[in-house]
Amino acid sequence: MNGLFVLGIAIVVLGSAYLLYGRYLVKTWGIDVNAKTPAYTREDGVDFVPSNKWEVFSHQFSSIAGAGPVTGPVIAMMFGWVPAFLWILVGGIFFGAVQDFGALYASVKSHGKSMGQLIEAHIGKQGKKLFFLFCWLFTLIVIAAFADMVAGTFQGFLAEGAKLKPNAAAASISMLYIVGAIIFGLLCKKFHITGFKQGVIGIAFILIMLALGIAFPLYASKQVWIYVVFVYIFFASVTPIWLLKQPRDYLTTFLFLGMIVAAVVGVLVSNPTISAPAFTGFTAMNGSHMFPVLFVTIACGAVSGFHSLVSSETSSKQIANEKDMLQVGYGSMLLESLLGVLVIVIVGSMTSLADQGVLSSHLAGMAMVETATPFTKFSVGVTGLISKLGMPQEIGLCIMTMFVSALALTSLDAVARIGRLSLQGLLENTEEEEASTFNKFVCNKYVATTITLLGGFLLSLGGYNNIWPLFGASNQLLAAMVLITLAVFLKVTGRKGWMLYIPMVFMFVVTMTSLGMSIYNICVKLFVTGGFMFMTDGLQLFFAILLVALGLMISMKSSKKLVKAKK
Repeated sequence: MNGLFVLGIAIVVLGSAYLLYGRYLVKTWGIDVNAKTPAYTREDGVDFVPSNKWEVFSHQFSSIAGAGPVTGPVIAMMFGWVPAFLWILVGGIFFGAVQDFGALYASVKSHGKSMGQLIEAHIGKQGKKLFFLFCWLFTLIVIAAFADMVAGTFQGFLAEGAKLKPNAAAASISMLYIVGAIIFGLLCKKFHITGFKQGVIGIAFILIMLALGIAFPLYASKQVWIYVVFVYIFFASVTPIWLLKQPRDYLTTFLFLGMIVAAVVGVLVSNPTISAPAFTGFTAMNGSHMFPVLFVTIACGAVSGFHSLVSSETSSKQIANEKDMLQVGYGSMLLESLLGVLVIVIVGSMTSLADQGVLSSHLAGMAMVETATPFTKFSVGVTGLISKLGMPQEIGLCIMTMFVSALALTSLDAVARIGRLSLQGLLENTEEEEASTFNKFVCNKYVATTITLLGGFLLSLGGYNNIWPLFGASNQLLAAMVLITLAVFLKVTGRKGWMLYIPMVFMFVVTMTSLGMSIYNICVKLFVTGGFMFMTDGLQLFFAILLVALGLMISMKSSKKLVKAKK
């Protein structure tokens, strides 16, 4: 199949969905262009800040489009590229974009309340506590999966001891990127640099860091990088957001755009052929079944519960006009779906690129080894495509590897902060309650962060291949619970919410089936086949059972409220 043709179909379908279904949702739910949004009514210069719609769109997109759109589609192609392609389009249009836009819409219409606060308002305080506990457990799984992938991408040595310069250079660039972001942020704050000048200086910083990182690679083992990554996200969680997170996200936007442009240009110039199997069957070679594995493997790109936290926690507090919500909520999700299709086209063309000699034997070998991460495969594919423009493949691979790793680190530092806030929200006391000594101790930001990262580190010992199904299931279960909450909100406020019913039921059934299968497989290892390991299988079993219990309790409370709710 011609890759350019597949990409063209995706662009037409997603663009039509934005113009037709997205606008239908706006018309059905209703917006008031003259209403004062929470960004104005609660403006504080810190969280509630009226912003240009393109600024909010950039924030939303860079926050939701981390490592997921690269990782999920690559893993899901074990069933063939066609099922992955179809789920991205259907899920992105009717599931993910509706959830993201709905969460943003509900928050803006509810004075900027977060998803946890919306649950408290419409379902009850106990529902809020259960939701915060679920979110905290979910962040541990995300931290474990992405930290393992980043460390694997930075690994500077092959199994036989040979050096991997692209990985080492990407690691060096990423470390410089952290330091450079802090310096960049301090300079902009000190000298009040904004607008065009800020962009020019940001791009200059990026170019300098790329040059230095390629010239001075850092060689270290995967285990060393695991420790480095956890140290970084600890400081990213506890430092003021303006010192590291904001400037890093700003610079990451340029990287993200550069990666997408490079990939699209590569497809246009090379016109690759998707050589990967279109369909391998309903059961993959590793024994995984398409239902439910496909639908929990591709989360970002189709539907992701994590997106609702971004929509309601941050983006809703920056919307200056309600008419901007369609572009920010619905549009950013469709763009992420397009990225997922782009990943399928590029990774699916790897074999044909190698056969045509577009990829060097060294790069092809890196992507084909069993231990290659989805980041490595995607980076190698884009490198091969853009090499026709004259860029040396080794340099291109260093840059692309750093690009996708930067996205994963962006997800990590965001989710580490959300994990800390979720734990604090879980243990916070109401105004009439006096906080216990234990609660005060655990709610300390350093202690809460340490506990969160310790849980993520223990889960990371199992490797991302073992964690990803658990991550996908918990992420999609979060989406199901958010969709139920949004349905309650729409019913209570007198709006139509029928378009949420099929997505929320489907995602609930999918995730419960997936978690049930995970529990069954781990129990088989424990009682039948042997090989059960407490630090990996034991923790995963504990988390899977706990997620099922929490999911059932929250969904039952929400469903009862949905049935009984009155306008």
